Amino acid sequence: MNILGTEENFLAIDEAISSLENSKIVIVSAPYEHTVSYGGGTAAGPLAIIEASAYVEFYDDEHDKELCNEFGVATLEPIDFGDKVDQEALDLIENQVSELLAMDKFVVTLGGEHTISTAPIHAHFMKYPEMSILHFDAHSDLRLEYEGSKYSHASFMARVIEFFNPERITQVGIRAQCKEEAELIKEKKVKTFYASAINRGLHGSNWQKTIAESLGNEIYVSFDIDYFDPAIIPATGTPEPDGFLYNETLNIFREIRKMGKKIIGLDVVELAPMESLHHPNLTTARLIYKILNYAFY
Repeated sequence: MNILGTEENFLAIDEAISSLENSKIVIVSAPYEHTVSYGGGTAAGPLAIIEASAYVEFYDDEHDKELCNEFGVATLEPIDFGDKVDQEALDLIENQVSELLAMDKFVVTLGGEHTISTAPIHAHFMKYPEMSILHFDAHSDLRLEYEGSKYSHASFMARVIEFFNPERITQVGIRAQCKEEAELIKEKKVKTFYASAINRGLHGSNWQKTIAESLGNEIYVSFDIDYFDPAIIPATGTPEPDGFLYNETLNIFREIRKMGKKIIGLDVVELAPMESLHHPNLTTARLIYKILNYAFY
């Protein structure tokens, strides 16, 4: 595995804390974009996140530490998909993630479109068979297929429930889906926290705690940044109104931490960088570093 150097890696950190040997955390870049259905550009997401991360401060006042100096963060060269698509592309990602998990690394996978998440989820499931999935998204992504492809970004969670118990999936922020997806959620008992229900107070004033309680002790996080309101993250393929803000989202992770539950893996997808608009890239990079702080608390 080839590691990126200081000028190119996540957080722009030096070799002493970014080598594979010295790092507990590894960044996998999967710049895959094959089935986008509205705005494009997600293939550029991983690089934009990594470039923006050079401006993320190392010190986290909430945890009073510099995570990267304590645990190390290695960044692998981006996966070269060549002409591979669909299952062949997913196999490339899963093989890399599985190899890192066998080395006892904490893996962060950067997409690309949400299709890629099936691969790291399956790899983590093989190591953590009792895990739960915490899925942040504006869309439930449970269409059996979309635009003729079962590997669509709109169908990734439908592929996941082919091997994963849907009752151990918690979705947060959903506000755009078709009727068939809503019916599948009821049939399969996916724990779905709709944006409208949260905003109407149906999950109480501390809805973040209710979400944390719905999860098991080992949690894999799949984060589509279109979960956020377009006011703070407009740079995504299908921005949906009535989304969520940064700090109220972090409160979910704070509740997870209070309960002593463990985050075991993470993917962040669907950033579509916009020229001359830097804050979505930096916000996404900072989000990743912040979640890592909760994971290693």
